[in-house]
Amino acid sequence: MSGRPRTTSFADGNKGPPSVSFPGMKISSKDGNKITTVIATPGQGSDRPQEVSYMDTKVIGNGSFGVVFQAKLCETGELVAIKKVLQDKRFKNRELQIMRRLEHCNIVKLMYFFYSSGDKKEEVFLNLVLEFIPETVYKVARHHSKQKQTIPISYIKLYMYQLFRSLAYIHSLGVCHRDIKPQNLLLDPETGVLKLCDFGSAKHLVRGEPNVSYICSRYYRAPELIFGATDYTTNIDVWSAGCVLAELLLGQPIFPGDSGVDQLVEIIKVLGTPTREQIREMNPNYTEFKFPQIKSHPWQKVFRQRTPEDAINLVSRLLEYTPSARITPLQACAHKFFDELRDPNTRLPNNRELPPLYNFTEQGEREGEGGKREGDRKGWGKGERG
Repeated sequence: MSGRPRTTSFADGNKGPPSVSFPGMKISSKDGNKITTVIATPGQGSDRPQEVSYMDTKVIGNGSFGVVFQAKLCETGELVAIKKVLQDKRFKNRELQIMRRLEHCNIVKLMYFFYSSGDKKEEVFLNLVLEFIPETVYKVARHHSKQKQTIPISYIKLYMYQLFRSLAYIHSLGVCHRDIKPQNLLLDPETGVLKLCDFGSAKHLVRGEPNVSYICSRYYRAPELIFGATDYTTNIDVWSAGCVLAELLLGQPIFPGDSGVDQLVEIIKVLGTPTREQIREMNPNYTEFKFPQIKSHPWQKVFRQRTPEDAINLVSRLLEYTPSARITPLQACAHKFFDELRDPNTRLPNNRELPPLYNFTEQGEREGEGGKREGDRKGWGKGERG
């Protein structure tokens, strides 16, 4: 197409496609009504490319990874988020490979993906078209913090339960998210549905294969990462989830370190100095290091007096130095802290029904997801993957 008009969202229209052939290159854009048409591949199922048109594009986020746009699909009027990242043509994009495997009600859905050319020659961008979810746990927590309030405990239960469901699912596939934090937990405030997003740091962990230790946002980094472990497991996500739960209960981060070392200091202030055995479990190379001996701070004194005992108990089961001592996401789902969600009469504070929480697959049940408590709730179904 000669003299292609300027695109309205990502790339200069006068740039031709790169010399390497990519499926799903952008094919046209109309400036007048700001409609962009691309050849995109569905996120799940068929690999057959199809035309997708969208409009009303605006930037809603950016960072070292790239840019996120909000747009509206012309065919359905559905809002989507388009995450645009620079693609290294020598490698497959790990985030795309992982997201194409995921299909779960508590994980943001990859609807399509396509490639677009950049301003520089040979520059190619991968565009992930994701379902758009308006809020995050971070924004909700910040709003309550500004009001000098904590999030109602019923919402904390609802959000954390869904987070553990999403972790149980990805961990069953061998996938570790590696960046669990409130900013990556999307929320629909009307329905109460939570969806885990941003798999840009995620990786399929293989025993015996080393991984980078500088991963995960600082406040939520498991201690084995601070100790430089490279053979860690999906238990790093469990630690991060424990930090999120503690933060929602406290109204502020539980371990607000200014640096990697300071992060460890903040953890020691609460958990006490790790024993030699605990250090060995985190990273055997650090057993000779000498740490000042500090006693653990009672969990009851870490939290406000009105904090439910069940909530404190769950935090204590998640924030263990020894990675293998942390409870699994499946065990967390069965914890008594979530019993209120298993009562068929429980409703959201806005009087709406709870979102689907117990539609597990047979695989999930075999793995013990939710335990016996969940079988008591009405409406147990197997329609969605758990």
